[in-house]
Amino acid sequence: MEFMKLNNGVEIPMLGFGVFQIAPENTKSAVDQAIRAGYRLIDTAQAYGNEAQVGEAVANSGIPREKFFLVTKIWITNAGYEKAKASIERSLKRLQTDYIDLMLIHQPFGDNYGTYRAMEDACKEGKLRAIGLSNFFTDRYLDISNFMEIKPAVDQMEVHVFDQQTELRGAAEKYNTKLMAWSCLAQGRNGLFTDPILTKIGKKYGKTPAQVNLRFLTQSGVVAIPRSTNAQRVKENIDIFDFALSTDDIEEIKKMDLDKSQFVVHQSREFVESMLDGANQLMASGMEI
Repeated sequence: MEFMKLNNGVEIPMLGFGVFQIAPENTKSAVDQAIRAGYRLIDTAQAYGNEAQVGEAVANSGIPREKFFLVTKIWITNAGYEKAKASIERSLKRLQTDYIDLMLIHQPFGDNYGTYRAMEDACKEGKLRAIGLSNFFTDRYLDISNFMEIKPAVDQMEVHVFDQQTELRGAAEKYNTKLMAWSCLAQGRNGLFTDPILTKIGKKYGKTPAQVNLRFLTQSGVVAIPRSTNAQRVKENIDIFDFALSTDDIEEIKKMDLDKSQFVVHQSREFVESMLDGANQLMASGMEI
């Protein structure tokens, strides 16, 4: 495994295991499998509903807590200083830990300033080792970075060969914020798993197109968090640190950038309204996450 230092000196593994869309009842076994394969960075979120199962898997692994790097995220319904502060305590309890290695604001909606200040205070109290953002594009990222005391250590975004987030990465360099890639394999969209360029490059190293994509990210300084419940793919995804792409390989892959999401237009009215409608319904139900 390779590691990278964040802007506050905390070291983060370059590759981890994501549990998005893994049902709570299947999460512990999925994380158990990932831990056996060598993963130590585990990425979850309040909205995924499986923090407790991640915590159980880590606690029962027999591996010291300090060997893990746990990431979670504050959901929209917990936005604002007091709500965010309380939600951090709930996440700590669910994860069965005294500290969380990295906590992010999950979506750029609600009282982001209050949420971020709650994370800053929790960081100063030793409950969070690093803090950052998720799904904050350049404008929202720069807004938070300019006005907050602790600069975001990470911005978790959709990043893969077809959406390389070039503009955001340029902006993030000012505050030495690192990108973490969700859906780093694009869920196979746009033919990623059979792409001729990635296939050609992979043949030189005995690697699959998926492995070439992941190596491109990590070699470019982006933390990747692939998700799979298939044992072979779980092992395959972490087996990317025994080769290095050449400069020519990297330049060829850079040309694959389509500069657009393979899933959704995040600034579209439809997407934003769906996020806010869901949050309002959850708050109206009185359910805490």
